[in-house]
Amino acid sequence: MKKAISIALATLALGISAGASAQDNSLSFFITSAGTGNGANLGGLAGADMHCAILAQAAGVTGKSWAAYLSAQPRNGMPAVNARDRIGTGPWFNANGVQVAANVDDLHSDNNALSKENSLTETGAVVNGRGDSPNQHDILTGSDANGNAFTDGEDHTCSNWTSNSDGSAQVGHHDRQGGGAAPTSWNSAHGSRGCSLQDLQGSGGNGYFYCFATD
Repeated sequence: MKKAISIALATLALGISAGASAQDNSLSFFITSAGTGNGANLGGLAGADMHCAILAQAAGVTGKSWAAYLSAQPRNGMPAVNARDRIGTGPWFNANGVQVAANVDDLHSDNNALSKENSLTETGAVVNGRGDSPNQHDILTGSDANGNAFTDGEDHTCSNWTSNSDGSAQVGHHDRQGGGAAPTSWNSAHGSRGCSLQDLQGSGGNGYFYCFATD
C-alpha cells in the first residue's frame, strides 16, 4: 500500500513538474502577424499594446499582459519611454517553446536567440525576410540598440506612433541581415522612408512590431 502511494505521489509530482514546465515556456514573445493597417500610426503605445493582446488572445494565449517593444520620444512635455523598460523581466519564449532571451540584458546582448527562425508570429509562422517576396524584415521599434528612446530631436517613432504620413521610424531586422547602418541589428538597423504603410513596405517592412509578455 505504501509503495502504491509513493508511486502515485511520484506520478503526481512529475505531472505537476511537467505542467509547470509547459507553462514556463509557453508563448511570451512574438512578431505581430499583421500590422494595424494604418502604417506606423498604431494608436500610440496603448494602441500597440492592445494590438499585441488581441493577437495573443486570438492565438489562444490568455492570462498574460502584453507590451509592444516600442520606445516613445520626449514630446509635448511627456518624458521618453524606453522599449526595454516596458516588457517585463523575462525569460521569453516563442510559439515553439524556444527561449529567445533570459532577461532584458540578455535580450540586448549577443547571447539572445533572435533570428528569422526564432522570431516567429503568435501563430508560429516565419516572417518574410531578405530574399523573400515581399521582404518584410523591418520591424518597428523606435529604439537604439540598447532598447532606449532617441533624444536627438529627430523623429524616430513616427510622432510616437501616431503618424501615418510624415516622419520616420527606427526599425530592426528580424532576420539579422540587410542594409542600413546596423543591418544585423534586430532592433535598430535603420530608419524607415516614412510612416505610411506604403513607405514602410517600400523600405522592407509591413508595419509589424515585437510583442512581449510582461508577466
